[in-house]
Amino acid sequence: MTYWLQELQQKRWEYCSGLDMVRWDSRTSPTPGDFSKGLVARDNSDVICPHPDASAEKARNVLAVETVPGELVGAQAAHQPAPGHPNSINFSFKQWGTELKNSMSSFRPGRGHGDSRKSVFYTNEDWELLDPNPKELEESMAQEERKKPAPEGSRGKRPLKDMIGSYRNRHVSSEPSAEGVQSSSSKSASEVQLQVQSQQEELEQLKKDLSSQKELVRLLQQTVRSSQYDKYFASSRLSEGIPKDALELLHRKDEQILGLSGQLERLSLERESLQQEARTLKTKVGELSEQLGMLVETIQAKDEVIMKLSRRLSEGADGTSSTSGVPGSPTPASREQLELDRLKDNLQGYKTQNKFLNKEILELSALRRNAERRERDLMAKYSSLEAKLCQIESKYLILLQEMKTPVCSEEQGPSRDVIAQLLEDALQVEGSEQPEQAFVKPHLVSEYDIYGFRTVPEDDEEEKLVAKVRALDLKTLHLTETQEVSTGVKWENYFASIMNREMACSPELKSLIRAGIPHEHRSTVWKWCVDLHTRKFKDNTEPGYFQTLLQKALEKQNPASKQIELDLLRTLPTNKHYSCPTSEGIQKLRNVLLAFSWRNPDIGYCQGLNRLVAVALLYLEQEDAFWCLATIVEVFMPRDYYTKTLLGSQVDQRVFRDLMSEKLPRLHAHLDQYNVDYTLITFNWFLVVFVDSVVSDILFKIWDSFLYEGPKVIFRFALALFKYKEEEILKLQDSMAIFKYLRYFTRTILDARKLISISFGDLNPFPLRQIRNRRAYHLEKVRLELTELEAIREDFLRERDSSPDKGELVSDEEEDT
Repeated sequence: MTYWLQELQQKRWEYCSGLDMVRWDSRTSPTPGDFSKGLVARDNSDVICPHPDASAEKARNVLAVETVPGELVGAQAAHQPAPGHPNSINFSFKQWGTELKNSMSSFRPGRGHGDSRKSVFYTNEDWELLDPNPKELEESMAQEERKKPAPEGSRGKRPLKDMIGSYRNRHVSSEPSAEGVQSSSSKSASEVQLQVQSQQEELEQLKKDLSSQKELVRLLQQTVRSSQYDKYFASSRLSEGIPKDALELLHRKDEQILGLSGQLERLSLERESLQQEARTLKTKVGELSEQLGMLVETIQAKDEVIMKLSRRLSEGADGTSSTSGVPGSPTPASREQLELDRLKDNLQGYKTQNKFLNKEILELSALRRNAERRERDLMAKYSSLEAKLCQIESKYLILLQEMKTPVCSEEQGPSRDVIAQLLEDALQVEGSEQPEQAFVKPHLVSEYDIYGFRTVPEDDEEEKLVAKVRALDLKTLHLTETQEVSTGVKWENYFASIMNREMACSPELKSLIRAGIPHEHRSTVWKWCVDLHTRKFKDNTEPGYFQTLLQKALEKQNPASKQIELDLLRTLPTNKHYSCPTSEGIQKLRNVLLAFSWRNPDIGYCQGLNRLVAVALLYLEQEDAFWCLATIVEVFMPRDYYTKTLLGSQVDQRVFRDLMSEKLPRLHAHLDQYNVDYTLITFNWFLVVFVDSVVSDILFKIWDSFLYEGPKVIFRFALALFKYKEEEILKLQDSMAIFKYLRYFTRTILDARKLISISFGDLNPFPLRQIRNRRAYHLEKVRLELTELEAIREDFLRERDSSPDKGELVSDEEEDT
C-alpha cells in the first residue's frame, strides 16, 4: 500500500515542482491559516513553512521508498497485516483516520473560506477526480518503470490498472442478468413487471455503490496527500523530540474519531434501511389505494344492481296485488296514496293560510311605520312646545320679579299681593301629589337633577328665582339639542368594539371623553381612568390596603379627624346624598377621608378634599374614590398643592395669569385696568376642580376630561369660561360691578357643547410642557417671597418680645375702675 501511495504522490510532486518554477514570481509562501483546521493543525501551530522548492525536495527524499532484502511491496505488502511498531510517529491507521476526518471536514460545503478547505498539497488549479483510462494508466505506469528500476520485492505487485479493471469487470458482470430478464418474454406480464422493478432497484444500488467507490477513492487520495505532508514534518522534527502529552492527546483524538466514524457508518446504514422501508411502505400504500378504488367501484356497481332489483320487485308486487287483491281491503299502495293525498290537501291549506298571514303582516308593518312616524313628529312637536313653554315661563318669572319691586312707587296695593301670589305659584316645584295636572301641564323642572343636586334652593327667594330660571333655560337647551343621541350611539359602538378586550388609550377614546361620557357609562370609564393612573401605587400595596387604613383610622384618632367631622355636612349641602347625617354618602365620605389622612400624613386633611371625594363617590365605590383622591393629590397636582402653605395652588394662579395675558390679552388688560384680582375667584376653581362653581352638567363633563388627561384640563376650562363671557365682562366699567359679576357668572353658562368647543378648539395649541416650565419658574419666586415673609414675621416677633413697653392689655372698664 505504501508503494502505491508513494507512486501517486511522486507524480503530484513532479507536477507541483514544474508549476512552481513557472509561477514562483506571483506566489507567496503559505501562511499558517492555509493549513487544515483539524486538531493536529491547532496543536502544532508553531510549524514554519520552508521555501517551496526546498520543501518539495526534502519531501521527495522523505517519501522515497527504501527497501530492504525480503521486504514486501505492492500487492504483497497490501495483503500483509500492518506492522505494529512501538514508535508513535509511524504511519498508523489511527493517523489515517484523523486525516480522513480532517479531509472530510474540509470538503463539507459552507464551512469556512474556500482556501481553508484545501490541503497544502493543492496548487492554484482545481483538481477533479476522473475515472482513469486503462490505456493511459498503463502507459504512465510503463514510463515510470522505464524511468526508475523496480525494486527487488516488486515482483508480486499488482498494477493499478488491474485493480480498476477488476472493479469495472464486477460491474459489467451484472449485465447478463439484465439481458436474461429481457429475454424472458414468455412469462406473464405481472412477473415481468416485478422482475423489471427488481432489476431497476439493483441498478440503482449499483450506481450508488459506484458513486460511493468514487468518493472513497477521492478521500483516499486526499488522505494520502495530508498523511505525506504530516509525515514530512514529523520526520523533520523527529530529532527534536515530541512531547509525550501531545502524543497521548493525539491517540485519544484518534480513538474518538474512529468511534465517531463507526457511529456515522451505523447511522448511514440505519438511514438507508429506513429509506428502503419507506419505499416499501409507499408501494404497499399504492397497492392498497388501487384495491380500495376497485372495491369502491364494485360497491357502486352492486348498489346499482340492488336499485334495479328493488324497482323490479316493486313493479312485480304492484302487478300481483292488482290481480289477486281482495275487493274492499286496502292494499299498502292504496294506503300510501291516500296518505299522500291527505298531505297534499294539508299543504295547500297551509299555503293559503301563509299567504293570508303574510298579507296581514305587511299591513301591520305599514301601520306600525306610520304610527312610529307620527309618534316621532308628535315628540318633536312636544319638545319644541315644551322648550317654548320653558322660555315663556322663564321670561314670566323675570317679569314678575321686576313688577314686584317697582322703582318709583313704594305704595302697597292689591296688585302687589296678586303679583307676589303669582310669583310664589311659579316658583313652586312640581311634584307627584297632583297627578291630574300631568295631562294639562308638562313636568318642566324636577326637585333634583340626575346627579342628586337640588335644582331650586329653599332659602333665598331671589336665589330661588334665579335658580328656577337657570333650570328652565337648561332644560330648554337639552330639549333643542340633538347631539346627545349621536354621542350615545358612538359610545355604544365603542363598547361593542372592545367587548372582548380591555380599554386602552387612543385618539378615538380621547375625543369621546372630551365630548362627554353618558350617565350610564361614567362609572366604568372613571374607574378605568383611576386604575390607569394608580397602577404603580396599587402594585406596591398589599391586598386590602384601603380596609387596613380604614381600620387603623377607626381605632385611633388623628389630628385630622375632628376637622373631617366638622366639614362632612358642609361638603355638598345641595345634594341629596350629603344633605343630612343619615344620608348614604356621609359615611362613605368619612371613611375615604379618614383612610387618606393615614395614607398621606404630610397633608392629612385640607378643606377642599372633601368636595373632591364627594364628587367621586357619586360614580365610584369607597375604595375607588380613595384611589381617585390619591390620583388627584399625588399624581395630577404638584407637590404642596394641599399642604398648609398651599404653595402649589399659589404657583398655579400665577401661571394662569400668564396664560390669560397670552390667550385673552384684551380681557386681561381690562381687568388690570380696573385692578380686579380675578385669582381670588379662580383659586377655588383649581383647588376643588370647579365643584360648586358651574352647573352640574358642565361640572361632570369637566371631570370626564380631567380624570383622563390630567390638570391641564383645569387651565383649559378656566380660560374657556372667561372667553365664553368675554364680551359681557368688557362691557362692565366698574371694578365692583366686575368683581360681583365674576362671582356668579359661571352659573349662567349652560351650553356645555360651546364651552367644550372653546376649551379644546379655540385655545389650541396648549402644550403641557409650557405649563410645567412656568410652574418651575414661579415656584422659585413664590418660595423666595415666602422665605422673606417668614423672616419678617420672625423679626416682628423678636422685636415684640424684646420691647420694654410690653404689657398686658387693659380694657376701658378696668381703666375706669
